[in-house]
Amino acid sequence: MLKWIKKLGWITMAIAIIAVVVNMFLGPHSIAAGGITGLSIIFESYFGVARFITVLAANGIILICALIFLGKEVFLNSLIGASLLPGFIRLIPQYTLIDDTMLSMVAGSVLLGIAVSILYANRASSGGTAVPPLILKKYLRLNTSIGLFISDGIIIVLTLFVFSVDSFFYAIFSILITSITMGYIESGFNKKKMVYIISEESKSITNDILTKIGRGVTLIPVIGAYEGTEKQMLMVTLDTKNYRDLLAVVGERDKQAFMITDTVSDVHGQGFTYESGCV
Repeated sequence: MLKWIKKLGWITMAIAIIAVVVNMFLGPHSIAAGGITGLSIIFESYFGVARFITVLAANGIILICALIFLGKEVFLNSLIGASLLPGFIRLIPQYTLIDDTMLSMVAGSVLLGIAVSILYANRASSGGTAVPPLILKKYLRLNTSIGLFISDGIIIVLTLFVFSVDSFFYAIFSILITSITMGYIESGFNKKKMVYIISEESKSITNDILTKIGRGVTLIPVIGAYEGTEKQMLMVTLDTKNYRDLLAVVGERDKQAFMITDTVSDVHGQGFTYESGCV
C-alpha cells in the first residue's frame, strides 16, 4: 500500500507539472508542442473550447481505445494520469509566467521532459498521444517512435493553419528539448567510466585499484597482433569522480600503460545498484 501511495504521489506531481507547463509556459505563447495538450491549445484558440474539455474528451476516447485494443494493463497504467490531467488543467490558472517566448518555451520544455520521465519511471502516462503509437505498433507493426512522430506531427502541422510559422517552429524545438531532457534524465545522471588498461605492471595496478580506489577489476587475456605475445587487459568500471584517481594510480605504476576510456550511460549490479566492497 505504501509503495502504491508513493507511486500515486509521483504521478500526481508529474501531471501537475504538465498542467503548469501547458497553462503558464506553452499555452500563453501559442506553442502547441504535440500531444492532446497541444491540441487543446489549438482548439481553444480556434473554436473557443476550454483546454480541459478537449483533454477530457480526447483522453476519454483514448482510454476506451486502450482498453479495447491494448488490454487492461495499458488501460490501467494510463487511467490515473489521463483522469488527473483535465482536472489540473482546469484548476491551474492560465497565466503568462515568462514574457519572452523563447525562454518560456525552453523552460517549459525542460519541465515537460522531467514530468514525462517521472511518468515513464512509474509505468504511467498522461494518456494523449502515448497510446495511439502502441496501437499502431500492435496492429501495423509500426515502430512506436514513428507512430509518435506521426501523431504529434499532425498536431504540430495544425499550428501552421491556426497560429503562425513561428509557433510551428517553436513547437518543433519544444519537442526536441523535451526529448533531450528525457534522454539526459534517463542516463545522464548515472554515467560511469569504463577503462581498459594494458600494462606490464598489471598486478600492481590491480592491487592499487582494489585497495586505494575500492573498485573491482576484471582480468581479460589478450594477444597482441604485432608481437603475438599474450598479456592481461584490465577492465575497470567506476564513477566519474574516481577517474582521476585511476589515472594517478596507473601513472604512478606505469607511465607507458595503454588505456582506453569510454563513458557508459548505465551500470547495474554489485557495487553500483546495491552496496558491496568491490566488483
